[in-house]
Amino acid sequence: MTILSLKISLRSGAYANGPWEAVIEIESSALLEDLHFAIQDALGFDDDHLYEFFIARTETSRDRVRFDDENGYLYERTIESLLPLPERRNLYYLFDYGDDWLFKVAKVNRAIRAPNPHAIYPRLVRESGTKPIQYPELDEDA
Repeated sequence: MTILSLKISLRSGAYANGPWEAVIEIESSALLEDLHFAIQDALGFDDDHLYEFFIARTETSRDRVRFDDENGYLYERTIESLLPLPERRNLYYLFDYGDDWLFKVAKVNRAIRAPNPHAIYPRLVRESGTKPIQYPELDEDA
């Protein structure tokens, strides 16, 4: 087993209120579905909407390679199978097609390494910025 460090950067979202990014360590053999759950945990979001990953030149490019529920790639493709990304292409994570939470996923420039025997993966190792709130109007009523 080897471990990857991935930087997750908020690009946009209905209730985005500033920049946010996190570094997550995850097994390179983890499925895209596992990465989805790791990002959801880091954000503290409820997993109550559809999502996809896609590879594209930019976040608005129409020329995309999609990994979603319809084609089943979320449950078949591992993170390591996507790396290295094609030249000048990025990996994006889109959650909730109504609120359009969009994140860029990038490998941190560290070598793939062996896991820490005392760590549980995936794990959040660092975050900065303002963590977005999925449903701010509901949180204010609580």
